[in-house]
Order: sequence, then structure tokens, then C-alpha cells
Amino acid sequence: MSVLSVDLACRSWSDLGVVLLEQKGQRICCDVIRWADPYPPPVVELALRLNALCEQRGAGVLMLDGPQAWKSEDNGQAFSRVAERVVNTSAKMGLPGTVLPGTYERFVGYCLALYDALGRLGWQRLATRERAAAGASLPGKILVESYPQAAWKSLGIVPLPSKRRCRVSDLAEAYAALTALLPLTTSQPPNHNQMQAIVGGLPGLAIEERVFSQDASEGVVAGLGSIPETRIVGEPPRWVDGYWREGFIALPLPPRERRMQWLD
Repeated sequence: MSVLSVDLACRSWSDLGVVLLEQKGQRICCDVIRWADPYPPPVVELALRLNALCEQRGAGVLMLDGPQAWKSEDNGQAFSRVAERVVNTSAKMGLPGTVLPGTYERFVGYCLALYDALGRLGWQRLATRERAAAGASLPGKILVESYPQAAWKSLGIVPLPSKRRCRVSDLAEAYAALTALLPLTTSQPPNHNQMQAIVGGLPGLAIEERVFSQDASEGVVAGLGSIPETRIVGEPPRWVDGYWREGFIALPLPPRERRMQWLD
């Protein structure tokens, strides 16, 4: 069982955070993958590489740190998708063609094109929180949106500073906090982008396991062993008037015993 998690970037291959997370016994093993091609990553080439890597390593869940769709007109939000409202994303997706703040337009366009390119390769956006609980199977190639900033907070860990402001000591503290919470190892010391991919990819392990708790309608996916439970927020993705709208964002939850300590 494995999950490929990507902290997306569109300016350089070396800016991508690409990590394969795999459950091995009671440990979560993270294989850090480095690409350093001397040119920006074209959408189609990146989609092909990610698809090939998933096939080679047996990953049935691909997690991407970037928006998958536009806002729907009837979601009750003034200017965001429901999931973005819940986790307070930096970029907000309005109706098709409108992004706030405007500085995210290039990145948003890149992300949407990547989801579409992966869709042409057989990947499907996570479309439900309840299907596995009812006993039906999920697709074999599932795209799941992550948001590392909210993932850190969901685990009860201080989020990493921005890449520009992040010091080596910040990375060390975040890594120590994460490994104290979960039995996690890495193939090599992760940089900022790779740390973001690791924490953002944790929910994929429970989704890949296809074990939904009894309160799946509340958006909580149970994990087995050391796999953290996962919270899924937002509304199902849907195709409306030639555009994808809404979509879920998945967040990891701390172990139950740690949550109980917070209540004491």
C-alpha cells in the first residue's frame, strides 16, 4: 500500500516536493524523490512522470497540493469553494476564470491543467466520503487534493514558515514534532517542499486502505495501525457548464490518544 504525494511548483523541477509514502508494518516509510531537470516542468510531462511513478511503485492514490476545480454558483460561499472556506486556503477559487489573490493565477492554471492531464491518463478525483462505507469499491487511480498548511494545524503541529523564511532549525523542529507523533521515517533528510509533501500525503494512506469509519458521513476516514485518521472536507467534484467545480480536501488527524490529551 503506497501513496504518492506532491507539493506542486511550476517554475522548476527542483521546486517540486515528491514523496512516496508506504505503510510497512507499524511504520510509515517516506521515500524522497528528487528531480532536478534544468527547465520548468511542463504539465503533460509531469503528469506522465507521476503516472509512471505510481505504476512502478504501486501507488493507487495521488495527492496534489493545488486546487482541482472552480467554485460552484450555489455553494453558499461568496468567493471560494466550500473546502477552501473550511481550511482557509491562501488562494480562493471563484467562478471560472477568477482567482483571489490574482498573484496565484499562474499556479492555479497550472494545477487545473495537471488534474486534467492526469484525468486523461485514467485518474479520477475523489468523489465521495461514503462509498467505501457502503461496501462499494473506489477507483483504482484516485486524485486527492491536499493542503499542507492546514494539515500541520490539523495534527496539532506548528506549520512550516514559508519557504523563503524557513530556516534549517524550523525544518528540524517540524520533523521532530511529526516523528514524535507518528512512527515515520524518511529515506533522506527532507527539504521544505518534501516536508510539505509528507504531511500533505498522510491522508492518502487511509484512503488507499479504503477503511471508512462509521461516521464517514461526517468526513472522517479511519486508519489502521499507525495510519492516521483522515478528515475529508468540502463538496463532491462535479462537471458543470464545461468546468470542474468544488472537490474535497483531505487532512490528517492526530492519534486518538493525543486528541484525548487535548481535552484533559
